[in-house]
Amino acid sequence: MTNGPENKDTDWKEEIFIAGNELVDRIKELVAEGNVRRLIIRKPDGESLLEIPLTAGVAVGGAVTIIAPVLAALGALAALIKDFKLEVVRTDPAESDEEKHP
Repeated sequence: MTNGPENKDTDWKEEIFIAGNELVDRIKELVAEGNVRRLIIRKPDGESLLEIPLTAGVAVGGAVTIIAPVLAALGALAALIKDFKLEVVRTDPAESDEEKHP
């Protein structure tokens, strides 16, 4: 038995290289998609700047409202750094529904 979160086979990652001025808008889009579990913002060299865990199944409007302070901080950060690497950890919603309702 483990006490930490499990990385299930239904989770997958993608990396997006993005300009600083597009960071906040792209994060809003990703949150609205609903299947994003975690966002990791990195410098182009791979150094992690911020990790944002998102709860699966949160209503879209509620999720954007919850992370509004984080988005404000990201706007300031984006003004200081030119490029970012955004690592997106997603989950397949169809398979997670099957796990909840066998």
